[in-house]
Amino acid sequence: MLRDVLFVAAGGAIGSALRYSAMVWISQRLSQGFPWHTFLVNVTGSFLLGLLLSISVEHGGWDRWALFLGIGVLGGFTTFSTFSIESLRLIEDGLVGVGVANMLLSVVAGVAAAAAGIVIGRTI
Repeated sequence: MLRDVLFVAAGGAIGSALRYSAMVWISQRLSQGFPWHTFLVNVTGSFLLGLLLSISVEHGGWDRWALFLGIGVLGGFTTFSTFSIESLRLIEDGLVGVGVANMLLSVVAGVAAAAAGIVIGRTI
């Protein structure tokens, strides 16, 4: 049990650092009117988690890797709480359409990316 917690904690530290780095990099390159940094991080994380879990199920023996990469790295990498706050801030700032678009696009794209990851993972 303690070993599993350490795998998750180590992965979470890596994932959080990766999220911060990716969000800074994306924010410097895309417009600030829409929270592209959070959107792209969450969609990418959804795809990678779908891919990882699909490969894990198809090939077995990935229990520790699934803990480290799935719950740890990708759990630290993606961020539902930031998505929620950014959506509410957009609405509070009077950008209701952009806030609602962020919510809808994030959910639809995240689920679609996870499904794509699963499909691709099953073919590997």
